[in-house]
Amino acid sequence: MALMNLVTAVNHTLDYEMGRDQRVVVFGEDVGVEGGVFRATVGLQKKYGPERCFDTPLAEGAIVGMAVGMAVNGLRPVAEIQFSGFMYPAYNQIISHVARMRNRTRGRLHLPLVIRMPHGGGIKALEHHSESLETILGHIPGLKIVVPSTPYDAKGLLLSAIRDDDPVIFLEPSKIYRAFRQEVPEGEYTIPIGKAKVAREGSAVTVVTWGAYVHETLKAAEQLAEEGIEAEVIDLRTISPIDRETVVESVKKTGRFVVVHEAMKTYGPGAELIALVNEKAFLYLEAPPTRLTGFDITIPLPRGEHHYFLDAGRIAAGIRKVVNF
Repeated sequence: MALMNLVTAVNHTLDYEMGRDQRVVVFGEDVGVEGGVFRATVGLQKKYGPERCFDTPLAEGAIVGMAVGMAVNGLRPVAEIQFSGFMYPAYNQIISHVARMRNRTRGRLHLPLVIRMPHGGGIKALEHHSESLETILGHIPGLKIVVPSTPYDAKGLLLSAIRDDDPVIFLEPSKIYRAFRQEVPEGEYTIPIGKAKVAREGSAVTVVTWGAYVHETLKAAEQLAEEGIEAEVIDLRTISPIDRETVVESVKKTGRFVVVHEAMKTYGPGAELIALVNEKAFLYLEAPPTRLTGFDITIPLPRGEHHYFLDAGRIAAGIRKVVNF
């Protein structure tokens, strides 16, 4: 076991898998010589050489296009988009080729590739550096969308993503890259993609969240516990596929449902989760399902971003309203 923060866990996992499988290659903007803007790939080029860890031009479409070609020809590329807000030039490649190759070729070709992106805000960054794109990406058939919330999960989920025979988008919450450290096994383990985690058990209300907001939601749950409100907190882990069974069974137990996410409210993942609960657990509900989310605006620049993001107090207040309905 070793103490790691989330970005260290990502680096360790890439190193582990590159050492185990010669087909794994890592590339992106500033990924090689500099080791990435967050240092997630530091040391990999020196250890494995510029053919397996290398810098690319500032061209996201080319980065993902190269990954497609590599994957078709037997490699297992891990491509980094420097910030998720830089993904838009690569969207054509993602939706036209990455997500469709297996379907287009009726299963003859598949794309075992991973696209890593720092995700979300909270680091006082510039424009296009703080987007939460779960909805845009999760709506595309053929993609798996993963959002880890801890160093332990980051390693287990990233190993599963690299070894998956289909494309995985791996969203890394930049706000918690270095927020805390956790013991992470240095050896082999994986976490299945599509399986949520009950981060805190409770009986009064089900609260589903993911990424950086898991930690604020757990803080809110501790505040509510002092009032006698025991919230069950589920870390969704993957936006697509959704672990429907875990969510529905929890709501059947608690009778109340809240979803907390950083992305804007309208057409956000919360709407899909509420639809799921209404379809599968409606007769168990004792209060209207509720979304606690970002606003329907572009994320503010650094001086104003704190107005956009939820904290434990605001999350607790929203949960309290549902419990007291």
